[in-house]
Amino acid sequence: MRSLRTWAAACAATALAVLAGVVSAPAATGADTPRGRPAFAPGPAEAALGRLLPRHAGQFDLVPVGRPASGDYFTVSGTAGHVRIRGTSPAVLLSGVDWYLKYTAKVDIGWPGDSTSKLPRRLPAPASTVRQDASVPHRFALNDTDDGYSGAYRNWASFEKQIDALALHGVNEVFVQMGADAVYYDTFQEFGYAKGELRSWIPGPAHQPWWLMQNMSGFGGPVTERLLDRRAQLGRKIADRLRQLGMTPVLPGYYGTVPPGFTDRNPTGPVVPQGGWVGFERPDWLDPRSAMFPKVAESFYRHQRARFGDSTLYKMDLLHEGGRPGDVPIGDAAKGVMNALQSARPGATWVLLGWQSNPSTQLIDAVDKSKLFIVDGLADRYDGLDREAAWHGTPYAFGTIPNFGGHTTIGANTSVWTERFAQWRTKPDSALRGIAYLPEGTGGNPAAYELFTELAWHGAPLDHRAWFADYAERRYGGADPHAARAWELLRTGPYSTASGSWSESQDSLFTARPRLTADTAASWSPAAMRYDASTVQRALAELLQVAPELRGSDAYRFDVVDVARQALANRSRTLLPQIKAAYEGKDLPLFRQRAEEWKQDLALLDRLLGTDRRFMLGPWLEDAKSWGGTAAERAAAEFDARSILTTWGGRSGSESGGLRDYANREWSGLVSDFYAKRWTLYLDSLDTALATGRPPAEIDWFARDNAWNLERGSYPVKPTGDPVALAETVRTSLPAPVVPGPVRGSATSGRCLHAESGAATVRSC
Repeated sequence: MRSLRTWAAACAATALAVLAGVVSAPAATGADTPRGRPAFAPGPAEAALGRLLPRHAGQFDLVPVGRPASGDYFTVSGTAGHVRIRGTSPAVLLSGVDWYLKYTAKVDIGWPGDSTSKLPRRLPAPASTVRQDASVPHRFALNDTDDGYSGAYRNWASFEKQIDALALHGVNEVFVQMGADAVYYDTFQEFGYAKGELRSWIPGPAHQPWWLMQNMSGFGGPVTERLLDRRAQLGRKIADRLRQLGMTPVLPGYYGTVPPGFTDRNPTGPVVPQGGWVGFERPDWLDPRSAMFPKVAESFYRHQRARFGDSTLYKMDLLHEGGRPGDVPIGDAAKGVMNALQSARPGATWVLLGWQSNPSTQLIDAVDKSKLFIVDGLADRYDGLDREAAWHGTPYAFGTIPNFGGHTTIGANTSVWTERFAQWRTKPDSALRGIAYLPEGTGGNPAAYELFTELAWHGAPLDHRAWFADYAERRYGGADPHAARAWELLRTGPYSTASGSWSESQDSLFTARPRLTADTAASWSPAAMRYDASTVQRALAELLQVAPELRGSDAYRFDVVDVARQALANRSRTLLPQIKAAYEGKDLPLFRQRAEEWKQDLALLDRLLGTDRRFMLGPWLEDAKSWGGTAAERAAAEFDARSILTTWGGRSGSESGGLRDYANREWSGLVSDFYAKRWTLYLDSLDTALATGRPPAEIDWFARDNAWNLERGSYPVKPTGDPVALAETVRTSLPAPVVPGPVRGSATSGRCLHAESGAATVRSC
């Protein structure tokens, strides 16, 4: 395997510049570079390969090539024990490695779960030379919210794994928010604010994404200077690693958010009050037409460069989810924001999220469209979309948000992806230039992630059925008829939901606020099953018959827990109506029987989840506490990490705003100590009511839930128990599956997609 030293003489100056954030990695225009010099140093890709495949890395030869005008590509060739990958960037080289692993070696490195333990000592030879060209230049990843729902308290080791997984699957643009709080902190000290004021304005890390989107401020804070510096240092490390791999760190841009009292300190800077957002007061918006706006923007970009270096892509959204323009014409505001960006970063592209009515045509038509790029969060959610007409030819990415809040539910509109992406990309005058993987929380649903990111490496439409058949073979490192049947059932069930109203599956009623009429946990999740529930139950039975020699893979252990969890979660939707019927029929013995089944299911669910660290609350809380240097800092971090999963915010946002249980997750510890306890409290109150004939006692759910947020108890961080045995217990505990006809309303069942908060229409999904 080549080493970084091989190329040092040719690349040292460029590499140092890239690491410093002064220039972007070079993009060659032909297949070869002058005088035979390499297009880039392969060392970063080799280092990643060493992390991913430490026992086999030496059998790969990673060969840099220049990027032609047609875009990124990789080739796979070689002999047994000597696999050659040629590619146009370090990350593309890793994408070539992934292609080899999937389609030659028949193993999988998923996010999460892998089957590389099934690789033979000597790697097999590719049958022939394979070349794969990227069908789109932009391969974007990460929602604005991921830094809250998944990454707020990750350490470098976790981010390193995430970056490796993104590179391996072909991503070349990654949104990086970590440390943006330090930039705002640095900036507004120049405009009359004391450090303490700013630290109180900045929310805790898990809630910062919504502050950066101008929705709220302060909650979960105040932050400390130590925390700000640590986050900025980690953010720089993330951005630098992306640059080393030839990927673009997409940084937040400045579009006008200011702390309270800005005009008092800066009279020439008029602001527009933004009103409320689901129970929170939004930060003020500095008028981009004002003389003060370019001064603040210049300071912001100057401090951002010092902390993180530069980029060519900057993400920001004006008036997100109900923001108010006041007397500011949106077109003029857009010009002010774009002019400030171009003054600081000439030639940079402004990235926007396609969401609800954003971006408006007033914004699009006011600026140079070639310097805009829209990552569409609704491409697979609704039918009848014409993005070229709606966005007046602005370049955009076909995107998906397959979960909200980091829900643990499985499934996605994958059949929509495979059909619609190819149609939109190849239609006349298409402005589609990329893909955008935008779950609100990452780390679950590995099949969806792998399929979606692979779309960008197929010139022809992807065969949905054949892809899942291949996935079933490599996911556990070998062909197995039961694995094949399991994944065919999952493909036709949760992974074939239709567009029309939703892009995610229904959540579990075990995680819902206790009530007999509960049909969803989060306020804006689907209110009914989006697929035939028997597909998951039957898939579980098939997975439990997979050959013993394939059960040792990490991927199998993850999947058997996840599918068993989903089968049990789906049971909640048939059991709760039975509890309701018994209660309304005043049948106390039957009510007690059904309520006991509910409690037993929750106890079993918690034990099942406790067999896999990725389904455990303990690591989440310990990661949060690890960022605290004092007892007070650890307590603040833990409250921040707990509340984002439960109440989300204070009483107003949680209750009247509907944010409670938005990020509901089936995690061991959270199930037993939060969800099960409140369901037990509720069901016992109904039992007493039936027995005495008196109305059930009123329960202040917010007070109870927030009291849990303030607790400091520890939870296990190491898994216990046998995941296969407990999955079998789940299987035998469930009634025999009923295979119905098509699920009524599976394509469109759901709720109103908008909710009102004062005068502002806010997000409902």
